[in-house]
Order: sequence, then structure tokens, then C-alpha cells
Amino acid sequence: MVDELGPQLASGVLVDDGLRSRVAETLRSALTDERGLLTTDERDALVAEVCDDVLGFGPIDALLADDSVSEVMCNGPFSVWVERSGCLEPTGVRFVDSDHLRRVIDKMVSGVGRRVDESTPLCDARLPSGARANVVLAPVAVGGPFLTVRKFSRDRINADDLINAGTMDARAAAFLDACVVGRRNIVVSGGTGSGKTTLLNVLSSFIPSGERIVTVEDSKELQFTQGHVVSLEARPPNSEGRGEITIRDLVRNSLRMRPDRIVVGEVRSGEALDMLQAMNTGHTGSLTTVHANSPRDALARLETLVLMAGFDLPVQSHSRATDVSA
Repeated sequence: MVDELGPQLASGVLVDDGLRSRVAETLRSALTDERGLLTTDERDALVAEVCDDVLGFGPIDALLADDSVSEVMCNGPFSVWVERSGCLEPTGVRFVDSDHLRRVIDKMVSGVGRRVDESTPLCDARLPSGARANVVLAPVAVGGPFLTVRKFSRDRINADDLINAGTMDARAAAFLDACVVGRRNIVVSGGTGSGKTTLLNVLSSFIPSGERIVTVEDSKELQFTQGHVVSLEARPPNSEGRGEITIRDLVRNSLRMRPDRIVVGEVRSGEALDMLQAMNTGHTGSLTTVHANSPRDALARLETLVLMAGFDLPVQSHSRATDVSA
């Protein structure tokens, strides 16, 4: 059975559940002679641990499968934290050593066509599950490697969910619905983890189904139910420093794709100028988010981001460029 399993693992002939069952069966068979040394519970734990390493992402595989966990943070091999209901908490999960964590990272990023090493120690990757992984290696990561995986709800959150959770009331939802249908430009501002993408998803659900939507994101997070949606995703440079496609490149390209609406997951650099120009030159009703602590700070941040576009614009131009609904 062991001889048969190798080619099956390589070819991926079996579906995940079937493959995991075969691996577990093979391991239990191999451990039969060790019954005198291992209890049943120890043998089952060992089988689960090896299955996670062979087929999944090692010790954090169970955390990634836990629907109550929204983020998994590996601060090196011996400190793993999770976020549940907006609160951070430590776990008892540990990797064997840094090399073990590094193998899991390599498996994670190589599976989606990305690469991370000492020459390119930073990496963002969107996993097949839709989760977003961020990796930082030495020498940038002191005491690393560091791995952060942000998960996203499998179920699309709608306005009723926010109302039921007390995040907004029905009048606010109706007002936002009218703003989107009325093609007002909207910038959602807030701090890290404040729910900007969640609100952007809810706002996008108000866009009429007959309109053509072009989305631009670093890593795809937005969920749409409309039928006419084109999604663009940025690409980092390769190991030779070539082939990078930035958010700004995609925003400018989206203008040539006959969009009714442009939705940018987040503006954080010079693409703010292109986004604001699009909002003010015919592509009204566009949506985006920005990191800021208040609506007033959001406008100031947009002015700063416009400067990052590399154009020496007077302050009056910045003010006019940021004439959007916030």
C-alpha cells in the first residue's frame, strides 16, 4: 500500500477526503507493530499530525479549518496566535523548529505559484481557500520566519447581517443603498481589522446587476453576486525583480475595460490619483477603502497618497481631486 500511495500523492488522483483517508490508513497499518509503545490516543494523534504535515499546512491546519478563527499568526515556530471574535489569543500550537515552519511556508506559497527566499523575504499569496497569507523571512524577520494568514468568511455577509449584529441600523443601510444606486463615489475608511472590506462587500451588493464591475485588488477578497464582474489582481516582481504589476497599473488599465463601476480593494499609494481621476471623469459610483482613523483623516490621507503618484501638483489640485463622498 505504501508503494501505491507515493504515485497517488504526486498525481493527486484522489480527492482530498479520499487521499487523507488512504494516508491515515497507511500510517495506522505501519504503526500496527508499535502497539506496545503507543496508546490508541497517541497513535491517532501521530496519524493526524503526519496527515496534516503531508496533506495540509502542518500544526496550523486545524486552525485554518476552524470557522471561529479569522486570522492565524505565527510569530516564529514556537508562538502561534489566533484572532477570534476580534480578540487575539495564544494557542498551544508549536512547530518543531524554524525549518519546520519554513517548509510549511514554502508549501503554502509554491502551491499558488509564488516564491519566497532570503533574496525576496516578503511575500503575499492568495491561497486556494481564498485566505490571504503574508510571509516575512530572515534577515527582515528577527526571530522568524513570520506567517500571517487572514481567513475570510465562506458565507457572504449582507446588510441584514450587519443590522442584526448592531453594526448599523436599517436607516443607515437604506441611506448607503441609495448612495450606491445613485452613483455616489464612496471611500470607506478605518483602521486595520475594522471591517473596511466587509463593508465594501456589503456596499458592492447594492450595485445593480446590469452594470459592468471591474475590481482591482492586491489579493482577491471581494465577493460579488452580480453576473458581470471582472476581477484584476496585482502581481509582485519575480526573483529577478521583473514582471511586477501594481495596483496603479491595474487601475489605469481598468479605465480601458468599459467599466460602469470600478471597485478598488484599497488605495495605499499613487493609484489614489488614478482612482480619484476616474471618479471625477465619468466613472461615478466607484468604491474603494483607505487606512485612516476618521473621515477627515481619510481625506488628508488621500491627499498624501496623491503626492505619491510622482506629480508636482499644487495643494488646490489635491483638494479638488479629493472631492468625493466619504
